[in-house]
Amino acid sequence: MKKISLKDYAAVTRTQNLEEIALLAEKLSGLTVKMVNSTSMGGGVAEMLHRTVPLFNELGLKVQWDVIKGTGAFFNVTKAFHNGLHGNEVEIDDKMFEVFLDANESNASNMRFDEDIIVIHDPQPAALIKEKNKTSAKWVWRCHIDTATPNLRIWNFLQQFINKYDASIFSAPSFAKELPIPQYMIYPAIDPFADKNRDLTKQEIEDVLRKYQVPTNKPIVLQISRFDRLKDPLGIFETYKLVKKHANCRFVYAGGTADDDPEGTAVLAELQEKAAGEEDFQIILLPPFADIAVNALQRTATIVMQKSLREGFGLTVTEALWKSKPVIASAVGGIPLQIINGLTGQLVHSVEGAAYQVRYLLNNPQVAKKLGQYGKEHAREKFLLTRVIRNYLLLFIALQHPGKNIIEL
Repeated sequence: MKKISLKDYAAVTRTQNLEEIALLAEKLSGLTVKMVNSTSMGGGVAEMLHRTVPLFNELGLKVQWDVIKGTGAFFNVTKAFHNGLHGNEVEIDDKMFEVFLDANESNASNMRFDEDIIVIHDPQPAALIKEKNKTSAKWVWRCHIDTATPNLRIWNFLQQFINKYDASIFSAPSFAKELPIPQYMIYPAIDPFADKNRDLTKQEIEDVLRKYQVPTNKPIVLQISRFDRLKDPLGIFETYKLVKKHANCRFVYAGGTADDDPEGTAVLAELQEKAAGEEDFQIILLPPFADIAVNALQRTATIVMQKSLREGFGLTVTEALWKSKPVIASAVGGIPLQIINGLTGQLVHSVEGAAYQVRYLLNNPQVAKKLGQYGKEHAREKFLLTRVIRNYLLLFIALQHPGKNIIEL
């Protein structure tokens, strides 16, 4: 695949957007930025960093990306934090806080923070803020999680660190909290030129279907997600059981695991046990960086689902919208920002509701086609990578002008 330059985005977004980006970047030439998160593969955060960091550097900023290290015990703790921040019941004790702090201190001792701006992604590295007083940098905490109804013990523990940042970023208005620091809202986004979203040849699609033995003799209802309880793979299976009573179709659940998610293997085994003997419920375990496979499966699907119980944003929804697919998804987290119910997709609240909408769209292909068409234009306007870059550049400029309500460029 050829290296993509920012000018290539003129094919998918308005020229005005690119002109604004160039103007903002000119004001930030030479600015140094460090992005920090907990994994280099798996999940939307790593995906966006893989794509945005080179583009920031092309614009004249100097951006680097560091990944913290951690033991299995640390990632078990941060997975519990993740689930708890999403509002799930979790067991939390003082020992877990100690494991979290020890890992952050260990990482801090092996990292340098010489940049102008430090952007810390999600809870895992949040305690690195302890290094702030040793630097002249502006520090930003970027939360990709649905924190609308968090476990208060976890949130209160993390807030002692969050309060020390210069600014915070959330993915939706409902996730924001009362904080003594400025809060910004930046929706996540996809890169239309990434292997996961670019146009594929017929041969590329057929190669993927052959590799994973996916028949196309029936309509395909697809969910692409990690094997994570919050993605509700068992709920997808229950939806399948209801739909199959009335419609001859195939469900495919495809996904992988992430380095910082130790629960994935157990969830996969549980789903495999439930679906044993079901010819029309196919489970695909994807390897890391299976972007073309994800793309091909989405382009082959008749309907794409995202039946999450909790969701920070749900980039798989954006990916499907970009491919003009009708999407049925839970009305949780950032999903309602992407799906205008009945216009760019269908929002659901239960297994029964999901099954009803699947049957309805299978029986009304013209409605499904219209949802896909409107969904693509919605994604083009609001959820492409160029918009995220523009938002970050504006944030960086704002950090250079603290206390100012109006900044003249």
